[in-house]
Amino acid sequence: MRKIIYVLILLLVVVSGLVFSFAQFAYGSSANREIKNETPKKSISKPLSVAERKAALKKWEATPDGIMYKKWEASAAGKKVHASATKISKSIKDYTNMDGVVTSLSLPSGSRLGFGMMVMINGDDYILAFGTEKSGKNILNYNNEFEQLHRLKVNDKIIIRSHNISKAPKYSYPIISGDYVERDSKTIYKRAPRKGGC
Repeated sequence: MRKIIYVLILLLVVVSGLVFSFAQFAYGSSANREIKNETPKKSISKPLSVAERKAALKKWEATPDGIMYKKWEASAAGKKVHASATKISKSIKDYTNMDGVVTSLSLPSGSRLGFGMMVMINGDDYILAFGTEKSGKNILNYNNEFEQLHRLKVNDKIIIRSHNISKAPKYSYPIISGDYVERDSKTIYKRAPRKGGC
Protein backbone atom coordinates (compact mmCIF):
# COMPACT_ATOMS: atom_id res chain seq x y z
CA MET A 1 0.00 0.00 0.00
CA ARG A 2 2.81 2.43 0.90
CA LYS A 3 4.47 1.76 -2.46
CA ILE A 4 1.28 2.67 -4.27
CA ILE A 5 0.98 5.92 -2.26
CA TYR A 6 4.62 6.82 -3.02
CA VAL A 7 4.10 6.06 -6.71
CA LEU A 8 0.91 8.18 -6.75
CA ILE A 9 2.66 11.09 -4.96
CA LEU A 10 5.64 10.82 -7.29
CA LEU A 11 3.29 10.70 -10.28
CA LEU A 12 1.41 13.75 -8.96
CA VAL A 13 4.69 15.69 -8.53
CA VAL A 14 5.86 14.79 -12.05
CA VAL A 15 2.51 15.67 -13.66
CA SER A 16 2.19 18.97 -11.77
CA GLY A 17 5.78 19.81 -12.77
CA LEU A 18 4.98 19.13 -16.41
CA VAL A 19 1.79 21.20 -16.23
CA PHE A 20 3.72 24.06 -14.61
CA SER A 21 6.49 23.84 -17.25
CA PHE A 22 3.94 23.76 -20.07
CA ALA A 23 2.15 26.81 -18.64
CA GLN A 24 5.44 28.67 -18.37
CA PHE A 25 6.35 27.72 -21.94
CA ALA A 26 2.93 28.66 -23.32
CA TYR A 27 2.85 31.99 -21.48
CA GLY A 28 6.46 32.81 -22.35
CA SER A 29 6.07 32.01 -26.05
CA SER A 30 2.83 33.99 -26.34
CA ALA A 31 4.58 36.93 -24.68
CA ASN A 32 7.43 36.55 -27.15
CA ARG A 33 4.94 36.39 -30.01
CA GLU A 34 3.33 39.60 -28.80
CA ILE A 35 6.70 41.31 -28.64
CA LYS A 36 7.67 40.03 -32.09
CA ASN A 37 4.32 41.03 -33.59
CA GLU A 38 4.60 44.58 -32.32
CA THR A 39 5.66 46.92 -35.09
CA PRO A 40 9.04 48.35 -34.19
CA LYS A 41 8.87 52.05 -33.57
CA LYS A 42 11.86 53.54 -35.34
CA SER A 43 13.15 56.74 -33.88
CA ILE A 44 13.19 58.80 -37.03
CA SER A 45 14.29 62.25 -36.09
CA LYS A 46 12.75 64.86 -38.30
CA PRO A 47 14.83 67.94 -39.08
CA LEU A 48 14.53 70.79 -36.62
CA SER A 49 12.52 73.81 -37.63
CA VAL A 50 14.20 77.22 -37.90
CA ALA A 51 12.67 78.23 -34.55
CA GLU A 52 13.90 75.02 -32.88
CA ARG A 53 17.41 75.56 -34.27
CA LYS A 54 17.47 79.13 -33.00
CA ALA A 55 16.27 77.98 -29.57
CA ALA A 56 18.95 75.25 -29.44
CA LEU A 57 21.63 77.77 -30.47
CA LYS A 58 20.49 80.23 -27.78
CA LYS A 59 20.61 77.45 -25.20
CA TRP A 60 24.14 76.42 -26.29
CA GLU A 61 25.35 80.05 -26.29
CA ALA A 62 24.48 80.21 -22.56
CA THR A 63 26.81 77.25 -21.78
CA PRO A 64 30.47 77.85 -20.83
CA ASP A 65 31.59 76.57 -24.27
CA GLY A 66 29.11 78.84 -26.01
CA ILE A 67 30.20 81.89 -23.98
CA MET A 68 33.86 81.15 -24.75
CA TYR A 69 33.07 80.74 -28.47
CA LYS A 70 31.14 84.04 -28.60
CA LYS A 71 34.08 85.86 -26.95
CA TRP A 72 36.49 84.33 -29.44
CA GLU A 73 34.19 85.20 -32.35
CA ALA A 74 34.17 88.86 -31.25
CA SER A 75 37.97 88.97 -30.84
CA ALA A 76 40.34 90.14 -33.60
CA ALA A 77 41.49 86.54 -34.21
CA GLY A 78 37.91 85.30 -34.46
CA LYS A 79 36.90 88.09 -36.82
CA LYS A 80 39.88 87.30 -39.08
CA VAL A 81 38.96 83.60 -39.24
CA HIS A 82 35.31 84.47 -39.90
CA ALA A 83 36.27 86.87 -42.72
CA SER A 84 38.43 84.18 -44.36
CA ALA A 85 35.61 81.64 -44.09
CA THR A 86 33.12 84.09 -45.58
CA LYS A 87 35.46 84.70 -48.53
CA ILE A 88 35.02 81.12 -49.80
CA SER A 89 31.56 80.33 -48.40
CA LYS A 90 29.87 80.54 -51.83
CA SER A 91 32.34 78.02 -53.31
CA ILE A 92 31.72 75.72 -50.35
CA LYS A 93 27.93 76.05 -50.65
CA ASP A 94 27.98 75.47 -54.42
CA TYR A 95 30.77 72.82 -54.25
CA THR A 96 32.78 74.62 -56.95
CA ASN A 97 36.51 74.69 -57.67
CA MET A 98 38.83 76.79 -55.52
CA ASP A 99 42.39 77.47 -56.70
CA GLY A 100 44.85 76.86 -53.89
CA VAL A 101 48.60 76.78 -53.25
CA VAL A 102 50.16 74.41 -50.72
CA THR A 103 51.98 76.52 -48.11
CA SER A 104 52.86 73.82 -45.56
CA LEU A 105 52.76 70.02 -45.56
CA SER A 106 51.84 69.87 -41.88
CA LEU A 107 49.07 71.27 -39.73
CA PRO A 108 49.60 73.74 -36.86
CA SER A 109 51.20 72.09 -33.82
CA GLY A 110 48.75 70.51 -31.41
CA SER A 111 46.03 70.07 -34.02
CA ARG A 112 43.85 66.98 -33.81
CA LEU A 113 42.37 66.98 -37.28
CA GLY A 114 44.16 63.92 -38.65
CA PHE A 115 46.05 64.24 -41.93
CA GLY A 116 46.09 67.65 -43.57
CA MET A 117 48.09 70.58 -44.86
CA MET A 118 47.99 74.37 -45.05
CA VAL A 119 46.82 76.02 -48.27
CA MET A 120 46.40 79.58 -49.48
CA ILE A 121 43.23 80.51 -51.36
CA ASN A 122 42.68 84.08 -52.59
CA GLY A 123 45.47 85.38 -50.35
CA ASP A 124 44.17 83.78 -47.09
CA ASP A 125 45.54 80.73 -45.28
CA TYR A 126 43.32 77.72 -44.55
CA ILE A 127 43.69 74.34 -42.92
CA LEU A 128 42.86 71.61 -45.45
CA ALA A 129 41.94 68.57 -43.34
CA PHE A 130 41.25 65.07 -44.63
CA GLY A 131 40.66 63.16 -41.39
CA THR A 132 42.26 60.12 -39.84
CA GLU A 133 44.84 58.38 -41.94
CA LYS A 134 44.57 54.61 -42.27
CA SER A 135 47.93 52.92 -42.01
CA GLY A 136 49.23 49.99 -43.99
CA LYS A 137 48.99 48.79 -47.56
CA ASN A 138 46.25 46.91 -49.34
CA ILE A 139 46.45 43.65 -51.30
CA LEU A 140 47.75 45.35 -54.43
CA ASN A 141 50.59 46.90 -52.37
CA TYR A 142 49.24 50.44 -52.69
CA ASN A 143 49.39 52.84 -49.78
CA ASN A 144 46.33 54.34 -48.17
CA GLU A 145 43.83 56.72 -49.76
CA PHE A 146 46.09 59.74 -49.11
CA GLU A 147 49.06 58.34 -51.07
CA GLN A 148 48.96 60.95 -53.85
CA LEU A 149 48.39 63.78 -51.36
CA HIS A 150 51.65 62.80 -49.66
CA ARG A 151 53.44 63.53 -52.94
CA LEU A 152 52.43 67.19 -52.88
CA LYS A 153 55.13 69.78 -52.23
CA VAL A 154 55.09 73.32 -50.91
CA ASN A 155 54.07 75.78 -53.68
CA ASP A 156 52.18 73.10 -55.64
CA LYS A 157 49.04 74.53 -57.23
CA ILE A 158 45.92 72.49 -56.59
CA ILE A 159 42.18 72.71 -57.13
CA ILE A 160 40.04 72.02 -54.06
CA ARG A 161 36.35 71.27 -53.64
CA SER A 162 34.64 70.94 -50.29
CA HIS A 163 31.19 70.61 -48.79
CA ASN A 164 32.17 72.00 -45.39
CA ILE A 165 34.15 74.75 -43.69
CA SER A 166 34.36 75.15 -39.93
CA LYS A 167 35.89 77.45 -37.31
CA ALA A 168 37.22 76.72 -33.84
CA PRO A 169 38.85 78.97 -31.22
CA LYS A 170 41.79 76.53 -31.06
CA TYR A 171 42.80 77.31 -34.65
CA SER A 172 43.85 80.61 -36.23
CA TYR A 173 42.53 79.52 -39.63
CA PRO A 174 39.24 78.21 -41.03
CA ILE A 175 39.18 74.43 -41.50
CA ILE A 176 38.21 73.13 -44.94
CA SER A 177 37.17 69.48 -45.15
CA GLY A 178 39.07 68.05 -48.10
CA ASP A 179 36.53 66.30 -50.33
CA TYR A 180 38.25 66.62 -53.70
CA VAL A 181 41.75 67.64 -54.79
CA GLU A 182 43.09 67.97 -58.31
CA ARG A 183 46.60 68.78 -59.57
CA ASP A 184 47.64 69.27 -63.19
CA SER A 185 44.10 68.36 -64.36
CA LYS A 186 44.31 64.96 -62.59
CA THR A 187 42.21 63.94 -59.59
CA ILE A 188 44.59 63.02 -56.77
CA TYR A 189 41.98 62.66 -54.03
CA LYS A 190 38.23 62.17 -53.87
CA ARG A 191 36.52 61.37 -50.59
CA ALA A 192 34.66 58.07 -50.73
CA PRO A 193 30.93 58.45 -50.10
CA ARG A 194 29.80 57.50 -46.59
CA LYS A 195 28.36 54.01 -46.20
CA GLY A 196 24.60 54.20 -45.99
CA GLY A 197 24.69 57.84 -47.06
CA CYS A 198 23.63 59.53 -50.23
